[in-house]
This record gives sequence, structure tokens and C-alpha cells, in this order.
Amino acid sequence: MGEDSEESKPSIGKAIESISSLISLSHSIKPFSVKWQLVRSKLEELYSGLTAVENLDSSFNPSLSSLVADVLGSLEECHDLASRCLNVSYSGKLLMQSDLDVMSGKFDRHAKNLARIYSAGILSHGFAIVVSKPSANACKDDMRFYIRDLLTRMKVGDLEMKKQALIKLNEAMEEDDKYAKIVIEISDMVSVLVGFLDSETGIQEEAAKAVLFISGYGSYKSVLIRSGVIGPLVRVLENGNECGKEASARCLKKLTDNSDNAWSFSAHGGVTALLKICSCGESNGELIASVCGVLRNLVGVEEMKRYMIEEGTVSTFIKLIGSKAEIVQVNSIDLLLSICSKDEQTRENLVREGGIIELVRVSDPNSPSSSKSKEMALRAIENLCFGSVCCLNALMNSLFLDHILYLLKNGEISVQESALKVTSRLCSLQEEVRRIMGDAGFMPELVRFLGAKSMDIREMASEALYNLISVPKNRKKFSQDDRSMGCILQLLGRGEGPNESSNDSGNKKLLISILMSLTSCNSARRKIAASGYLKSIEKLAETEGSDAKKLVKKLSKNRFRSILSGLWHS
Repeated sequence: MGEDSEESKPSIGKAIESISSLISLSHSIKPFSVKWQLVRSKLEELYSGLTAVENLDSSFNPSLSSLVADVLGSLEECHDLASRCLNVSYSGKLLMQSDLDVMSGKFDRHAKNLARIYSAGILSHGFAIVVSKPSANACKDDMRFYIRDLLTRMKVGDLEMKKQALIKLNEAMEEDDKYAKIVIEISDMVSVLVGFLDSETGIQEEAAKAVLFISGYGSYKSVLIRSGVIGPLVRVLENGNECGKEASARCLKKLTDNSDNAWSFSAHGGVTALLKICSCGESNGELIASVCGVLRNLVGVEEMKRYMIEEGTVSTFIKLIGSKAEIVQVNSIDLLLSICSKDEQTRENLVREGGIIELVRVSDPNSPSSSKSKEMALRAIENLCFGSVCCLNALMNSLFLDHILYLLKNGEISVQESALKVTSRLCSLQEEVRRIMGDAGFMPELVRFLGAKSMDIREMASEALYNLISVPKNRKKFSQDDRSMGCILQLLGRGEGPNESSNDSGNKKLLISILMSLTSCNSARRKIAASGYLKSIEKLAETEGSDAKKLVKKLSKNRFRSILSGLWHS
């Protein structure tokens, strides 16, 4: 029996050699090039399958022996057709076209019969040798042959061989994206990959990675969609392992940026599958981040956003804000911001479910949340709370003012900037809020930002300070702060001369507005007039326009009154 097996190997080798010769010969044939291209495609598939068999060390198989004999007979016929096409010695075009169609059909049947023999268990990973991956500078034909060989093993190998072939495919595509293009060009390869998404876990995971890689190319997305990839990807979300789910979610994120695909995803139960992943309490941060990416795409479709809200998306992600993982916090807050930013009713739900309180907790300087999480929480508060009465009330009834003041003083630069943006919004609220902020100590902190390098930061700080000192009680309190008063006057006198930049000029206009407001307070007006910076202010009046002139006029009146008062008392 072992001898019969050894005797069958030369026949397999002869078939492989004959196919290789025929493939090379077919490239030289000019007539019926489309027909020969189809024949060549079938020959390449058969070549990969027989190469796998040649490397087997298995017992004799009658079916395989019979098949190899049939293949050799068909190859002889095909060589004859090739010779007649090369010599243009065929009797009629229609007859030759028909003969070539018949030949394609024969090779297709041989490949399918070989696949059935493999399915019966003749080919296993323990016996088969995988073709080596071509070198980095290999030609496209070599790369194509390698991918076809992997495809054959995916089709006919046992579970372990299928998995190994998928791993090799993923490695090839990661190393050289030209392999991804070849995968797309091979007619049924994408369909095979999509089919594997419903396979056992190990194969499913590798197939999901392959599909994810292909989805990274915009022009290839349509191929995946035509192959029906969305339903199987949803099933991976439902039944796959953690790595498979993550690859599936990342792939769906790329695909659902198209609203038609988003509808298809929703129709396959995708939203429910995503929310289940996020509510189970066992998913890792990378998976939840990918899930958030898909859901953000769906928010762009109003009807889908409504459905997401009805399915409990808001409450699910409010709970995730309390996660210890930065990636979960940041993505959960960002998703809630996308859902709630333009909908008052949803904001009310956010308040009712405790969403504002969770955001305030993240911004707490004593919380373990990262700077990035704090930035995101502050951004959400800025965008959600100031357009909604219920959100603003929830914010003001918390300890948020204490948190924001601390972050202004001690936060990292990026957090300070986010805190300043929120502070600026708070300073535009009703007088009672501004009075509370003045008492809490916000004004000296805002003064610190007036000397920032960024014009945007200076402008925000000065506008916020201007709004605070428009409250009489705050104005009086500020005028008693010699350090803050002196800082504003020093900034106003800085950088005079021909080299002054437009940013400096713009900043001084804002400072003049602040001083103009302060002159409503007698003690502040007297301090400014006696500060020694009056000459600088008078120079500014010559270049900075009407506000500076008004300030000089007001200060001059005060000085004139002081002179008269001195004369009167003398």
C-alpha cells in the first residue's frame, strides 16, 4: 500500500509540471485571450491543490489516484488546444471557443473533486507544506501564486490548516499592501473570507482580521459589502472571542461611515449586539472604544439615533464614564456628547440618569481620572450644559466650581485651557453666578492668563474677567487686589514702540476695556491715576482709538477733581 502511494507521486508531479508548462504557454497565445485567461485561472487553482497533495505522506487513496489520471488526460487535451491556437490551425472560431469553454469546465470539476477528497480528510496540517512567501521584490505573478496557494488551503485543508493559511495571509497583507489588492482580484477569495466569519472561533478571529485589513482601503469596501460582510460581522460581535469582536467592530466602524451600510448594520441587529458588549462588564477598553466608533457613525442618522436612545444607549454609557480605564472614559464621554449635543430631551435624560454628576466626578481633581479624561469631561460640560437649563442647574448644584477653580490653578496646561473655556462660559451667565465666582477667587486666576502666549487664551481670560468685574461687588473686590491691578497695568505698558505686534495691540484693547470697567469704582480709578502708568495710557490713546481716549478722559477728570480738592482744602 505504501509502494502504491510512492508510485502515485510521480504522476502528481507530472501533472504539476504539465500545468506549470501550460500556464506559461497560455501567456503566449493571442487568439481567444479572454477564454485562455479563464482556463489559466482554473489551472492555477488546480496547481495549488495538487502542490499540497504532492507534499503529503499519506496512505494510498483510490479517489486521488483516479483524479490525477483524469487531470493528466485533460492536460493533454489542453496542450493540443494550445498548440492549435498558437499555430492558428483550428477549423473554426466558434468550435475553438466551445472547446475552450468545455476545457475550463473540466478543470473546474477537477478542482472541486480535489476539494471533496480533501474534505474527506486526506489533507491535514501535519502533512502539508505551505509554499514559502515570495521575497520583498517578487513579481506580481509569484505573489498571486502564493495567495492562490493559501486560498486552496483555506478551501480544502482541515481546521488547523485553514487557520494557518489565514495567519499567513494576514502577515502578507500587513507586510505589503499589494497582497490586499491581489486578494480582491481573485474572484472568490473575499467570499471565502466572509464565509469564515461564521466558522469556529480561531478561524473566525483570523478572518475578521483579514476583512478588517481589506476594509482599510476605501475602494475595496464595496467588494466587502457586495460579498455580504455586514451580517457575518454582526454575528462575530454576538458570538466571537474578544479579539474577533474587536476586529469586527473596527471593520464595521470603517464600513458604517456610509449611511446605507449603517442601515444594513442596524437591520442585522448590530446596535443591540454593541450595547450588549458594553453592558456585560467584561469587555476590554479597546473593544469598547471600537464599539463607540461604530455608534458615533450611527448617530449621524437621526432615525438611528432615536433607536439607539430607545435601546438605552445613554444609560449604558453613563455607567461607563465611571470606568477606571482612560480609553473607556474618553470614548464614552465623546459618544454621549455626540448623542446629546443637539437634543434637549436627551439632555434631560442625561441629567435624570446622573450623567452630569458623572462628568463632574471625572473633573474632580481628587479623582483618579487622567488629564485626557478630565479634558473630555470639561469639553462635554462646555458643550452640553450651557444650552440647557436642566443641565446647567445640575452643574451649579454640584461642586463643579471648586473643581474648575482648582484645575485653573494647578491643572496641566491642556486641562487648564479646557477649564478656562468652561470658566469663560460660566462668566457669561446671570449676575448671581458671576458674584459667586468672584467670591470664590476666580478673578486672580484669570489675571494670570492675561499674559499667556496664545492670543486666544488671553482673549478668553480678558472677556471672562471683564464679565466678572461688571458685577459691582466683584469690581470693588478686584480694586482691593493691588497685585492684580498692578499686573493689568504692567501688561498695558509692555511692548510699546514700533515693533509692537498686532496681537499685542489686540490684547491691549481688551485690557483697556477691563480698566474702563474698573474706573466705575472710585478706589480703582484713584489707583490707576496714581499708578505711574498714566503716561503709558495717554500714549495708547494716540494709537488705540476711542476706548483708550475715553479711559484717559475719565482718569483726567478724576485727577482734575483731586487738584481742585487740594486747592479748596489749602
